[in-house]
Amino acid sequence: MSKRNSQASKMAARERLRQEREREARRTKVKRQVVVACSVVGVLAIAGGIGYTVVQNNKPGYWEAAKDDKLVKPAHTTGAKGTTVVIGKSDAAKTLEMYEDPRCPICASFEQAVGSTVDKDVADGKYKIRYIGATFIDGDSLGQGQIGSRGEGSKNALSAMGAALNVSTDAFLEYKTALYSAKYHPEESDDKFKDDAYLIKVADTVDALKGNKEFRKAVEDGTYDRWALDMSETFDKSGVSATPTLKMDGKAVVGSDGKTAPMTVAEYRTAIDKALKG
Repeated sequence: MSKRNSQASKMAARERLRQEREREARRTKVKRQVVVACSVVGVLAIAGGIGYTVVQNNKPGYWEAAKDDKLVKPAHTTGAKGTTVVIGKSDAAKTLEMYEDPRCPICASFEQAVGSTVDKDVADGKYKIRYIGATFIDGDSLGQGQIGSRGEGSKNALSAMGAALNVSTDAFLEYKTALYSAKYHPEESDDKFKDDAYLIKVADTVDALKGNKEFRKAVEDGTYDRWALDMSETFDKSGVSATPTLKMDGKAVVGSDGKTAPMTVAEYRTAIDKALKG
């Protein structure tokens, strides 16, 4: 992929990549369609020469094509696809699983209210966190081959978070905090995170990412796009159906309603202390 030195050149280059992927995908589909069409013609001819119509498949979008990209796993990940992201002191006995979608407004509310408490607990070694990113707000249904019917910001932000994780775990946590902040988190209906320039603007509030050329290039090149899709697939297979969801030892960590994640520091402290004793 050619180097991008400006937003304009980046957009042009990314569009060229998109077009190349779509052309290749179309060539593959045309071959399949020819075989199918020939089979249909034969069957219809036998049936009496009834006319037929072959409906062309929709062209694959950028993110559909990204499923076939070479997988690049960020640093500080484990697992065959690099989708195991565990952050915290290695000797912390417990691990808190955290399921979030970057575009999720309730996740933003949780992070704004409780996020700093979680980060302090992790820094103090009370527990580690395992982060599992989702992209369902984009309308993704990865298992059914449907990607991006309602946008692409969750995927794009998750890819950028992979770029931040490649820098350091601290950069990842600080960037996640910035993305969910009241200042930068958009309304759910506003797919603002699809814009690389906006994601980089938010990243410039994080010391480790500000002016970081490697990070910027990774975002603009979509280096971790495939990884973001694989991470989203991990969420899809988890059985979790909503974000934010917190689990420890396989049990949900919930607030006073007994169903959803605790949304205040007081509720979180009560819930997490109970989970740590369990």
